[in-house]
Amino acid sequence: MTSGASGELRVAIVDDEAPARILLREYLSAIPDVVVVAECANGFEAVKAVAELSPDLLLLDIQMPKLDGFEVLELIEREIAVIFVTAYDEHALRAFEVQAVDYLLKPFSRERLAQALTRVRQRLGQPQAPSVARLVAAVRPPGAPLARVLVREGARVHVIPVEKLDLVEARDDYVCLRSAGSEFRKQQTLAELAAQLDPVRFVRVHRSFVINVERLARIELYAKDSRIAILSDGTRVPLSRAGYARLRELL
Repeated sequence: MTSGASGELRVAIVDDEAPARILLREYLSAIPDVVVVAECANGFEAVKAVAELSPDLLLLDIQMPKLDGFEVLELIEREIAVIFVTAYDEHALRAFEVQAVDYLLKPFSRERLAQALTRVRQRLGQPQAPSVARLVAAVRPPGAPLARVLVREGARVHVIPVEKLDLVEARDDYVCLRSAGSEFRKQQTLAELAAQLDPVRFVRVHRSFVINVERLARIELYAKDSRIAILSDGTRVPLSRAGYARLRELL
């Protein structure tokens, strides 16, 4: 990750509050070699801007409607430097520090912003920049199951509440999520996603399948010592022995 050939630092501002965006742009205008390439009022705009404009740095608010700052990072498909601009609690800020990213605690001064940008420039020149994936893992509340699954499809973002998720199937290096008759493809392993879902509601019944127990209609004997789960929409899902045992524990 490097800044532009001219030495300019290309920045995208992401904040749902217009006064905050205006203040950031004003502060940045006084700092040499900084170019604001995008101002985003929500997380969807941020994901689109990163994909289309390839900024070097995100000045990213955390608490936003629709998509919060953590979800924005989850959907970004490239490494990028991040400075959180936030009023978030101190425990989360410590996690950011561990991951070697900076943050600006609102309200902040021009000098504090300039200091943060200096740190970013130093990191951009290092062989290993901070990993967005590691950052997302660090700031997620431990043990808290997902409330919704995010899927990026080009410039579009699908937000699937977990209660509407019927089935997850492993396919090659991605998973297929089924919800209300539609299918969505997400670049993630089944094991990773299963670990983030509520174990009371979702069960891995086979090496390739996780089902929402609320969608289970019945279990049928398929062959000797082989069973299948029939979901409420008629979908037939194979059950491994271990998966059947896990399923019975919840029934």
